[in-house]
Amino acid sequence: MTLSLVLASCNGKREAEPTCTENPVVKTIMERRSIRKYQDRPVDRAQMDTIIRCGLNAPNGMNRQDWAVRVVDNPEYLNGITSLFLEKMGERGARMAQEDGWRNMFRNAPTVVFIAAPEGGDLNIGLLGENMILAAWSMGIGSCCLGGPIAFMRSEAAAPYVERLKLPEGYRLVYAIGMGYADESPEAKPRDLSKAFYVE
Repeated sequence: MTLSLVLASCNGKREAEPTCTENPVVKTIMERRSIRKYQDRPVDRAQMDTIIRCGLNAPNGMNRQDWAVRVVDNPEYLNGITSLFLEKMGERGARMAQEDGWRNMFRNAPTVVFIAAPEGGDLNIGLLGENMILAAWSMGIGSCCLGGPIAFMRSEAAAPYVERLKLPEGYRLVYAIGMGYADESPEAKPRDLSKAFYVE
């Protein structure tokens, strides 16, 4: 039996479509979108504090809390590493910088959350990141998960910027989350419900 036919509503009855949209958690999950255009101002730090606390309250194996979270809203840092990125990327970087609305390599986000873990800690930081993304959306703050910039930040050229993050020994950057006040309203992309089903 496919999931599309048996999604549960708030009252526990099985229905063809989720009807729990009055539930604020379900509503946030269903309405969240990845944002790549932001207003030119960082996320308010009081709001970021709440977002970070939501992340740090994510489930994690044996409560090891083996993650490191660094928040950067300093334009000097974001612009500096972006300039270095463009320089090292050569012609490709020059083309990227000509994209409409280009500001930085983090999908133009004015606030970037860097997430690091020791080897084997990826499951925990996935849960941490999702908590932060959903908390942010519920507060009117857009976000986008970013893996591409991290590949560059692992290069020797970017080492001085990574050092500024003061990660614990043995930790490595795994991904980043760009955050900011959305300047776009993208439509939802279709989801393939056949990817999940009940095993009888």
